[in-house]
Amino acid sequence: MAYSTLTLTHEGATALLTLNRPDKRNAISYELMNELLAALKEVEQSEAQVLILTGAGKAFCAGMDLDNLKSLTGRTVDENVKDSETMARLFRSIYDFPRPTIAAVNGAAIAGGCGIATLCDFTLASREAKFGYTEVRIGFLPAIVSTFLLNQVGEKHARDLLLTGRVIDADEAFRMGLVSEVVDTENLMPRARELAAELMKNSPASLAATKRLLSGYSYEELNGRIEDAVDANARIRSTADFREGITSFLEKRTPKWTGK
Repeated sequence: MAYSTLTLTHEGATALLTLNRPDKRNAISYELMNELLAALKEVEQSEAQVLILTGAGKAFCAGMDLDNLKSLTGRTVDENVKDSETMARLFRSIYDFPRPTIAAVNGAAIAGGCGIATLCDFTLASREAKFGYTEVRIGFLPAIVSTFLLNQVGEKHARDLLLTGRVIDADEAFRMGLVSEVVDTENLMPRARELAAELMKNSPASLAATKRLLSGYSYEELNGRIEDAVDANARIRSTADFREGITSFLEKRTPKWTGK
C-alpha cells in the first residue's frame, strides 16, 4: 500500500514504520491516524517479527496538526465522537499489537505523539527527546491516553503530567517509567535495531503469547476506561474553554479562561 504521511519498509524480519511529515513535525492529522492503522494491519499480516516506530526529521510527533485543530471547534457531536473513537482505536492497536514494538523517539513526542511513543513495548529516547501531555494548556482533555498512563507510571506521576501539561526531558521520562532507555542521538536507530535482533532470538510464538497474556490482564478494565474517555474527549470539545484554548493557541496569545 502507498502512504502519504508515513513510510513502511522491511529490513529482514524487522518492519520500520516512520512518521513522515517532517515539515509538520510529524503532527497527527486525520489522514495520519488512518494510515497508521492501515500500516499496523499491513505489518501484522506480514512476516515481520518486530516493529520499530520512529519519526522523520527533528521531531517524533508534535501532537495534533494545526489544520485539524482549526476545524475542531466546528465539528458536530457525532464527528467528535468518531474522532475520539479513531484515536482510541489507534492507541489500542499499538498497545495490543501482536508483535514486539519499539519506539525510537528522535525528538519531541507531545500530546497524542507522546501516547504513540510510550504505548510501544520498548521506548528508546535520544537525549534530545521531549515528552509531554500538553492538552490542558489549550482547554483540551488528555482523556484517552490517561487510561494507559495510570498503569505505566502510577497515579502521582500521571496527575503531575496531565494536570500541569509540562514537557519533560528524556532522563525524567526514564525516571518516571515512560522511557525504557536513553541513548545518544547517533546511537538511537542502531540501538533499536540491536534490540530488535535480541528479540528475534526468542520464540515468535512465545512472544505473541506473552503479549496476549499481558494485554489480557487489563483488557476489560481498559475497555471501560476507554469508553468513558471517548465520551469525555468528545464532550470537552463543546466547552467555551476548549474553543478559547484552540483560538488563543492559533492566534499565539494568552487564553482568557472562563471555566465553562
